[in-house]
Amino acid sequence: MINNSHPSVVPILHGNGMKMMLPQETRDLAQRLIGYEGAASNTPEPMELAAFRVCETLRRPIVELAGHDGFRALLSRALGLAKAEAPCLSVLRVAADGSLEGLDEIGRQIDKDQAREGGVILISQLLGLLLTFIGEAMTSRLVTSEGLPTYRSNVKIGQPQGFEMILNEVDQLKGVSARLEGMADRNPPFTEALMTIAANIRSTATVLAVLVAVRSPRPN
Repeated sequence: MINNSHPSVVPILHGNGMKMMLPQETRDLAQRLIGYEGAASNTPEPMELAAFRVCETLRRPIVELAGHDGFRALLSRALGLAKAEAPCLSVLRVAADGSLEGLDEIGRQIDKDQAREGGVILISQLLGLLLTFIGEAMTSRLVTSEGLPTYRSNVKIGQPQGFEMILNEVDQLKGVSARLEGMADRNPPFTEALMTIAANIRSTATVLAVLVAVRSPRPN
């Protein structure tokens, strides 16, 4: 779960030059998603471009939620905010279909460390906007739907066992939720109650998965 009760914060420049503060947890989650994308990718693109592939990975669920225009507007706003702190992103633009243009220039002309940091800032801003507009619960579901399936395959030997145990519980909870939904269809008198309970269990599983994503050791 993204804990904003007493979060540490990092300064991110707002588009008007004013600083806005994003929780450190938001940046940590952005770095984790980028790490997963880099580890799971089968493309020959360099690791410093993994952040920009995260945008593409998240495009489908955001489009389903807000439409193509909504995703393009959201990514354009995130990119505008990120450019204020990371000028190296100035070569990027959002195309009409919501894809990022200018990635070739990033890979060819920009220092790798600058490109990597710019990507973290961009994804942090995108997550921050999602948290603002659709809330923590919906953002958690969206991120888990696309960003975490590769987590288990990237668990390294020697990583704290507790995280793997929590993920096992996540799988168990998802199974319980699915079974209750199946029972709901076959038991009309209890359909509404079973569906409500199933949704609550699924939400709990989502929160646990995001908790692991934020708190577990960062991928190298």
